[in-house]
Amino acid sequence: MSDLLYFVVLISTLIFVHELGHFLFAKAFGVKVLVFSIGFGPKLLRIRGGETEYCLSILPVGGYVKFLEESRSDPVLPEDKGRTFESLASWKRIIIVLAGPAMNLAFPVLLYFSVFLTDGPFQPPTVGVVLPEHPAAGLLEPGDRIMAINGKPVGTFVDVRRVVERSAGETLRFQVFRRSRHEEVEVVVQEKKRQLDFELSERYGTIGIQPNAPSAVIGIQSPNSPAYRAGLRSFDVVTFVEGRPIDRFMDLELALENNHGVTTPVTYLRPHSVRGSMGGLADFAVYEAGVVSLTPDPQGRRLFQKTGIESADLYVRTVPRNSALGLAGIEPGDRLVALDGQVLPAWSTFVDRLKSEPQKEHQLLYISSRTGRKKEVSFRLREEVFAGADGQVFRQPILPCGSWANLVRDGQSGCSADSVQQWLPLSLEERVAHPYPIRYAFSRAIESTTRVTRFIMTTLTRLAQGKTSLQEMSGPIAIYEIAGREGRKGADYFVWVMAVISINLGFLNLLPIPALDGGQLVFIVLEMVIRRPLPTRFREVAHIFGMLFLLLLMGIAFKNDVSKRWPGLAQGLFPEAQSSSDEVSP
Repeated sequence: MSDLLYFVVLISTLIFVHELGHFLFAKAFGVKVLVFSIGFGPKLLRIRGGETEYCLSILPVGGYVKFLEESRSDPVLPEDKGRTFESLASWKRIIIVLAGPAMNLAFPVLLYFSVFLTDGPFQPPTVGVVLPEHPAAGLLEPGDRIMAINGKPVGTFVDVRRVVERSAGETLRFQVFRRSRHEEVEVVVQEKKRQLDFELSERYGTIGIQPNAPSAVIGIQSPNSPAYRAGLRSFDVVTFVEGRPIDRFMDLELALENNHGVTTPVTYLRPHSVRGSMGGLADFAVYEAGVVSLTPDPQGRRLFQKTGIESADLYVRTVPRNSALGLAGIEPGDRLVALDGQVLPAWSTFVDRLKSEPQKEHQLLYISSRTGRKKEVSFRLREEVFAGADGQVFRQPILPCGSWANLVRDGQSGCSADSVQQWLPLSLEERVAHPYPIRYAFSRAIESTTRVTRFIMTTLTRLAQGKTSLQEMSGPIAIYEIAGREGRKGADYFVWVMAVISINLGFLNLLPIPALDGGQLVFIVLEMVIRRPLPTRFREVAHIFGMLFLLLLMGIAFKNDVSKRWPGLAQGLFPEAQSSSDEVSP
């Protein structure tokens, strides 16, 4: 029952918005509006307001605004001669007709605005990670607080990302707060392309920074290092140094930078994997707490030289047996050194290089966690085979993944079951409210509406070109299910769906079909060309053919919905649709 309610609310709202556009502009131009109806069929509710009757009908799958027209059978009083729809100038009639679809295209801005206005709190504009071999490397540093870009203040990391993404190829001037002083650096934004659906792509900018710094998860190469002798091991999470809390790896570096051989207590948490717990439903790790006495090398200058401790970034944590590296002999705890003869500065670089040459046989140099010695192996990435919605088979290399590396940056979520993984959890900073919530929400609403509009325009174009099958069309059953599913998730999800369907409805009504607004526009343009009204009989016949065409489209959409959800029922209702799939090859 709730699904039906969500469906009715969604459809009725969008119809109301559409018809309201026609109604408001008709009133503004002095046209007499006889009926404003939401729905078709028997009327459930009628309210007379001045000269207009407002109706709510039993079938909420459409609506209409009835104008006073000379071509209809309605009587036109002498005082209303100048208030008919036909009496208006052509450009005014075009505006009235366009107002409905325009409202559907503009309404999502309001919907998205309501969603983004509730966003937050946000990640602060603090640099957590600077990826090697990216534009920001050597210019921005972890811990930098970005105050402004090109003189414009930024309040969140979302603002930073948005400015960077739309500035591909440009030079940006960053004002940062670093080590108790303000500094200014210039970074040239790298241009990249990402592939979207329907063979679309878009360019965007990146400089290689991420929010939230890595936690103090340590890696130890040598069993002869002070840290190893003290009892620390790779993947230990340091929590305190001499009673001082440690949240990030950079905090660990600061805590020991002035230590020149003084024995110091270090508290840590050591993860222990628990495989097949909860009846085999999950694998997880539990922490074991401990304290060691660490005596740094007094001759060392940096953390690694003093203690043998480094970030666990390049240490392999999980190695599935069937993975390419697992078959090559890599084991958990091994430390990556170089790929194809080039030193690896970070795990993200490792993933980037493999992604750029996924078919190549690679040479990997690493330090064995068992012997502490360097070894070299050869491997070639395996491919994962999967089928798309249209049945087309795709092949995708199984790349290593990590806590914050390329998979996160490129918008992908999760890892393949056969992916080699690092383990470097992030230390989340306290989130902040957006300093300009109205401006933020409005700009994001415009961006989202533009993005969805572009996607739908591309879909319609491909459909007209025959590049997209009519079997991809969805009808009221699909909308009913989507409305119910997203409505149960929450108001924000429901609003997102309403925005997308509103844009679809706007474009659908612009199609040059006589029963739709686009068809009415065609009639008005023809009248402007021939300089006289079109014959009433011609309009009526065109309207009938338009309705038949719409019914045909609705029938195809209905068949698609039934075929996707109830294949057995579809075979009974549309047996001819199964003939091609029932053929058996000799």
